[in-house]
Amino acid sequence: MSDTDRPHAPSAPETPRPLAEPGLATRHRERRRLPRHVVVALPLALTGLISLLLSGNALRPFEIVTTIEARMASKSDYFRDPEVRRLLLKHGLRVDIHRLGSRGIATQSLRGMDVVFPSGQPAAKLILDRQERSVRSVRPFVSPLVLGTFRDYAETLVRAGAASPQPAPGGGRTLYYDLDMEKFTRLLDGRDDDGRDDDGRDTADQDGDGTLERIDTWNGIGFDENGTHSNSGRVLVRTSNVCESNAAGTYLSILAFVKNDGSTPGAGQTDRKKAAQQALDVARRIKPLIDVQGMWADEQAESYLSALGESIAPISLIYEHQYLAHQIDYERAHHSQDASRVLLYPTPYALTEPQLISLSGKGDRLVDLIERDPELRRRAIELGFRVRSSGEDGTSGQLNSYLGDHGIQVPTPNRDQTKVYEPELDVLQEIINYVGNCPPPVLDAP
Repeated sequence: MSDTDRPHAPSAPETPRPLAEPGLATRHRERRRLPRHVVVALPLALTGLISLLLSGNALRPFEIVTTIEARMASKSDYFRDPEVRRLLLKHGLRVDIHRLGSRGIATQSLRGMDVVFPSGQPAAKLILDRQERSVRSVRPFVSPLVLGTFRDYAETLVRAGAASPQPAPGGGRTLYYDLDMEKFTRLLDGRDDDGRDDDGRDTADQDGDGTLERIDTWNGIGFDENGTHSNSGRVLVRTSNVCESNAAGTYLSILAFVKNDGSTPGAGQTDRKKAAQQALDVARRIKPLIDVQGMWADEQAESYLSALGESIAPISLIYEHQYLAHQIDYERAHHSQDASRVLLYPTPYALTEPQLISLSGKGDRLVDLIERDPELRRRAIELGFRVRSSGEDGTSGQLNSYLGDHGIQVPTPNRDQTKVYEPELDVLQEIINYVGNCPPPVLDAP
């Protein structure tokens, strides 16, 4: 029997082999590095974040900013200042400015406005008289009305006997002159003390229409004496529109005070018809002093402080703070004073008091902030304003200290402190309307 035919014994069952535990293969990847520009910027980002946290501004992008619609005149310079805008944003406020002259604000529609900021009390009173509810308001600072000119013109007025220089520290060139308005108006109207012009001709207004025969020229009073320059143009003051501008209206008050023998037209007059007649008589006398400039100009400070300022107008009507703000900026940029531009401080003088008036709940927030925030008051001083304090007319000490600390000559008060008080509103309106041929006001419909 072959082996293939023999029966096989059953074999023992095979024991299953244990399965080997599968191994976990890992792949070693290189760790991604941050891009180099991210590494460089990271410390700056962290520094910025820390600054925001410390200043309390980390959540500023998520806060609601309230926009306040405002109509303002020249004092919009304050609210346009970048630092003031930053301080207001810190309190969640943004002011959208609609620029218009003070009297234009007072005599036109106020619909849609939250605040208005006329530059003086006559316009403010017109606005307040139109309100049907009690409103919040604040007068945060004051600014004297001044005449901006250039040194050669100021020195010509000194030689003509109408101006005198204020003393400068160390005997240097002064920035400020006192202007005798009574003598200056004689240069404007061409008359001498006895009512005759410089050539001895009678310049009395025979027709009563306010027309004068001649006006003094700059060369006529000695501007060309040194032979280096000449100007045969009239001696005049360039103003903005008397129908719209507080500055121009205040200037009219000064002229009216001088031409009314040193008294306010209509003051103490109980008969309103007689007061109006007195206003009209004075207006006829001062209208020629304004008309000589021709077409009304816009806000004067920008033109006066521009590179072409001297060619635009020898004398411009501005506010003191506008000139001082220019000197502060000029000293910061050039480390010296702008000695070519100087100020004429009129005597008698007029002090303007801009008034921020709220017309809505949002406006109340701005008025409250301007009234109580010390940072905003400090910034006003840095912009050349005399900030009101404790009910006084103005705080000059803080402003003078700031000017002195920045190498800018401090103006000194004239010994003659005669102040012009504006006429009562109806009298002033009579003068302005006559001089400016002003259109009727456009008020809100009832």
